[in-house]
Amino acid sequence: MRTDCKQNDLEFHPLNQREVTGRFDGGAITSDGGGLLLREVEKRTGIVERFARCFRDYREEERVEHTVQDLVGQRVYALALGYEDLNDHEELRRDPLLAVLVEKGDPTGESRVRERDRGRALAGKSTLNRLELTEAAVAAEERYKKIALDNEAVDRLLVAIFLEGHATPPEEIVLDLDATDTPVHGNQAGRFFHGYYGHYCYLPLYLVCGDFLLRARLRPSNIDAAAGSVEELKGIVAQIRQAWPEVRITVRGDAGFCREELMGWCEAEGVDYVLGLAKNERLKAAIAPQFAEAAREYGRTGKAARVFTEFVYQTRESWSQPRRVIGKAEHLEKGANPRFVVTSLSAERWEARPLYEQLYCGRGEMENRLKEQLMLFSDRTSTAYLQSNQIRLYFSSVAYVLMEALRRLGLKGTEWAQAECATIRLKVLKIGALIRITVRRVWVSLASGYPYLEGFERVYAQLRAVPLRC
Repeated sequence: MRTDCKQNDLEFHPLNQREVTGRFDGGAITSDGGGLLLREVEKRTGIVERFARCFRDYREEERVEHTVQDLVGQRVYALALGYEDLNDHEELRRDPLLAVLVEKGDPTGESRVRERDRGRALAGKSTLNRLELTEAAVAAEERYKKIALDNEAVDRLLVAIFLEGHATPPEEIVLDLDATDTPVHGNQAGRFFHGYYGHYCYLPLYLVCGDFLLRARLRPSNIDAAAGSVEELKGIVAQIRQAWPEVRITVRGDAGFCREELMGWCEAEGVDYVLGLAKNERLKAAIAPQFAEAAREYGRTGKAARVFTEFVYQTRESWSQPRRVIGKAEHLEKGANPRFVVTSLSAERWEARPLYEQLYCGRGEMENRLKEQLMLFSDRTSTAYLQSNQIRLYFSSVAYVLMEALRRLGLKGTEWAQAECATIRLKVLKIGALIRITVRRVWVSLASGYPYLEGFERVYAQLRAVPLRC
């Protein structure tokens, strides 16, 4: 949004006998009027404020115009509103609505110390870039990059927000593990060519529970998909059990996580697991009778046929003990389609078919969570260093957590209750608005033609009914 453009008339094709003329003279107009809802979410959850507390500021206080919370809020809100790059902030720093979200006392920026900054209430791209490029430990001689992030504090915060999202402790939760690729196009530290994905990339590890994001760990791609998963689970499970000592926990993942280290740790800690198991000739031979039955059924009906079975299985070398395996013998038009999972869950709790079709296949929902991370630009890992790219990943993660809180607290019962982040942004946050700022009030005149007025008012009312965070 700009307010100082040249006032040149733009002559468009006429409408019948009427001329159509445009001018950049509308004043302070934003396309993000619905972003005020994110501010209401923040007032009730403190997500951005607590994320900002994970940073340590070593700057000289008397020279600071933008606090850490200002900078963090500016970056998180901008990602939620669809502005992925730091370059966007050279124009966004003029936006009084974003300044309101960030809690700037003077959203016009007219009281800035330096004359060249007046009219720009927010930080520019260079200041935000220094925030991201600060190393974990700030050297005494460092002049510019002096705001360090505590990664462990962010990890604990994500789990804390998950715990706060439940009014009462659940009896059972399922933790989903997954790894995905983040393509890189430069010479970033930790970049490697990944044969499965066919390009240079990072291999971040995600851990979610339902809609809640519990971990986002950026990793180089020259490692096993399950690398580090036990260490991540240790901290998460310990924090969850400290708050909910009686909760039953099940870890779920695809065959990339079927490793002795992970299964052995789960068994030792009383955590259940259900993991995909890569097929081999021994496994396929074990369900040969079921394959024959599925083929007969397919021949009789011409429709896909599934037959389930279970058996005890142990690898010749890698597993420390026999384990329960569920086999799916499926016959499709293209032929046999065998699938296997290994689990610590007993047959009394989960029979073979529902365990596969309901519990294990339920992990497909995690794919939607990964897609939503991309909607919040988790793939913008273009700095030269792994740590600074991890910081960018955290910003996207916190933007997701804020959007998920909006969905959970404000969108329930509306047509957007299950909407993905991109849809929420388009239909709820992207509203044209005229902004007028006086001594006593900030007037935000939202577009009269907004097509979802009734739904927006319901979201507003539901958020206002949630108590403010003390």
